Amino acid sequence: MTRDYLKKATLTSASGASDVHETVVSILDDIKAGGDAKAREYAAKFDKYEGNVLLTADEIDAACALVPEKLKADIRFAHDNVKRFAELQKSTVADVEMEIQPGYVAGQKAIPVDAAGCYVPGGRYSHIASAIMTVTTAKVAGCKHITACSPPRPETGVAPAIVYAAHICGADKILAMGGVQGVAAMTYGLFDLPQANILVGPGNQFVAEAKRILFGSVGIDMIAGPTDSLILADKTADAHIVATDLVSQAEHGYNSPVWLVTDDRALAEDVMKRVPELIEDLPELNRDNAFAAWRDYAEVIVCADRVDMAKCSDEYAPEHLTVMADDLDWWLENLTCYGSLFLGEETTVSYGDKASGTNHVLPTSGAAGYTGGLSVHKYMKIVTWQRATQEASKNVAIATARISRLEGMEGHARAADVRLAKYFPDETFDLTADG
Repeated sequence: MTRDYLKKATLTSASGASDVHETVVSILDDIKAGGDAKAREYAAKFDKYEGNVLLTADEIDAACALVPEKLKADIRFAHDNVKRFAELQKSTVADVEMEIQPGYVAGQKAIPVDAAGCYVPGGRYSHIASAIMTVTTAKVAGCKHITACSPPRPETGVAPAIVYAAHICGADKILAMGGVQGVAAMTYGLFDLPQANILVGPGNQFVAEAKRILFGSVGIDMIAGPTDSLILADKTADAHIVATDLVSQAEHGYNSPVWLVTDDRALAEDVMKRVPELIEDLPELNRDNAFAAWRDYAEVIVCADRVDMAKCSDEYAPEHLTVMADDLDWWLENLTCYGSLFLGEETTVSYGDKASGTNHVLPTSGAAGYTGGLSVHKYMKIVTWQRATQEASKNVAIATARISRLEGMEGHARAADVRLAKYFPDETFDLTADG
């Protein structure tokens, strides 16, 4: 089907990405070799911070005391929603077992990882919600130790609201350290922290590259690029709300793509007129980010009908997907590639980003085509076990011996042979690979 691009992006989320790999490798190697002292050195260089890096109980209490009561109530509200949704997610994973053959039982067990490292951005914006999203899910999953790590301000340290959120959500330790050095400290177990089994949370390109390099020696939630959002809208949509939502996501950063996909040209043109005015009305930093994102990365696409709109959306596999169109159940049934879905104008990505309960750590740059976002499941290992009676092992042993010999794996075959010989000494078995 023909799609009409009323606005076509001149750049993509990968355009102009700095080659930070060598820089990050060098920092990781330095910190691995130099330990706490080297991490502090990088913190002084990049964070411009030389204060205490592992917050004491008194420092946490002092930071919490600085948070206004109204904001505390909002953080507790968001935490409660995220916690209850995470508990629901956890309930979908059960320890199960079944009798594969008479006397041969196999099972599944869900085991949380011991230590989680939660990175909470604190650069351009203080991401209070990221502390809620990452620490709460780790706590509900059952991790024994949770470190929250966030970049400190040069004189004041970690933003008090981030400290409060991390504390009430269940962080065992709060690390005042940003960037690669913060990620390294959690991974290598510096400052008497346990070595993290998994690293989660958003961050800049240096944090993302550090996680990518370290993946394998430590688990990660995902490799995150710039945040992105797509809106599917038909003639029933409110153009002002559509435009507002696009701008709200474009303010994340200069390279944050936003897309509008519609089958109504008049709506598309109306939205395109409104967006620049809404951007102009933002505070300076937000305005500059949103302006660049809209200019260079945004797209407005007119499709023939809702079937092609859904197909177009799935091809983009957006991190955030909003539907403002008739028959929401149809869209829920037919859309398949997204990080998180927002159905109807009564919801918005901002709700999911901050307080509604679903997680805001989501797959970007098309990764929603193969994975979902952060959940309790990311912190849990789904492992298997089995046990059998001697009689139940007979047929499994016979099949194992024959398949192994057919593959040329004689050692595997003999592991089955010796059991058959021990358990059934009076029987003869054909254990050859021949037909």
